[in-house]
Amino acid sequence: MASFACACSLCKGGAFTVHRDPECWDDVLKSRRIPGHCESLEVACVDNEAGDPPFAEFFFKCAEHVSGGEKDFAAPLNLIKNNIKDVPCLACTDVSETVLVFPCASQHVTCIECFRHYCRSRLGERQFMPHPDFGYTLPCPAGCEHSFIEEIHHFKLLTRDEYDRYQRFATEEYVLQAGGVLCPQPGCGMGLLVEPDCRKVTCQNGCGYVFCRSCLQGYHIGECLPEGAEASAQNSCEYTVDPNRAAEARWEEASNVTIKVSTKPCPKCRTPTERDGGCMHMVCTRAGCGFEWCWVCQTEWTRDCMGAHWFG
Repeated sequence: MASFACACSLCKGGAFTVHRDPECWDDVLKSRRIPGHCESLEVACVDNEAGDPPFAEFFFKCAEHVSGGEKDFAAPLNLIKNNIKDVPCLACTDVSETVLVFPCASQHVTCIECFRHYCRSRLGERQFMPHPDFGYTLPCPAGCEHSFIEEIHHFKLLTRDEYDRYQRFATEEYVLQAGGVLCPQPGCGMGLLVEPDCRKVTCQNGCGYVFCRSCLQGYHIGECLPEGAEASAQNSCEYTVDPNRAAEARWEEASNVTIKVSTKPCPKCRTPTERDGGCMHMVCTRAGCGFEWCWVCQTEWTRDCMGAHWFG
């Protein structure tokens, strides 16, 4: 159960008398809909120099939640309604007691369980959409125009883990929309906002991985290799393989992840290199390369590297 109260939109005082009762959700959720008289201060609040009355501001509280104070408000899930009209769900066609009504012109109805399933499927496919006003949200599944869910707290109908995942995806989408990049290191995914012309990216406040913004591989000197060419660059000699045996000789994907996490590529030839103690001065052991580079900067070894972090 939830309850709501109103206050003066100017002084936030609770001693406020409305000139009329709210008649719809817009009267409660949108600002400057219902005027009233503020009695919180000795001198009554006015909306403008002409002396017009101020407007009411409504807020909600959960009746079953222990209040955390005056500023502890609840978000109204205005799309959740009692199905007094016995409208069937657009997905499963069952008539449920409680439903969600999408804000489209047709006001399509779905039961809560089908709404959860709709959210899970779109979340798994990363098909939530960034809206400039409402955030990371979903439209009516029937494809109606102007049907985006405005109050994103409706997605808290998902489990805690699913909602945490939703928030993570929303943050990542915001970073990408703002021109940022996500750290490609397995297990990290830190969002990074960098300059548009910056090619060398360091995962600051994250795992510390240094990578190329263009190809999302370890930072390197020169042009990026075409996709799939990195492995061939490491071994360019003639080598024939029987396709049937190759299908049986695949290493587990976990091994590939381990290699990526525990190694860094040589900035010149991109051979995966593992550092097993010692200083940060690396020398590529691949025949014909021998490039000297810094484990921290992932670029050519210099006196600056020697002075700043020779031993970490």
